[in-house]
Amino acid sequence: MLKKCMGDPSLIIPTEDIGIKDSLSYEEILLQILDRQVRKLRTKEVASVKVLWRNQFVEETTWEAEEDMKKRYPHLFESGGIPN
Repeated sequence: MLKKCMGDPSLIIPTEDIGIKDSLSYEEILLQILDRQVRKLRTKEVASVKVLWRNQFVEETTWEAEEDMKKRYPHLFESGGIPN
């Protein structure tokens, strides 16, 4: 049996703040690179960077491949903005 649901209006995020495009997509905005790590596998090493993103309900950090981040945000790597 279905019950009536009362929504919480404080959890609604205005779309003007996010900037949704006509295709109903948005671009994540990178705030800062927090950390760097290199994982050693049997035959290769994989470099990752810890990234702080905006446009989430709460700022969120994720580990991303360093090569992908260098392609998308080369200006962050030119100035040596990565902590060792």
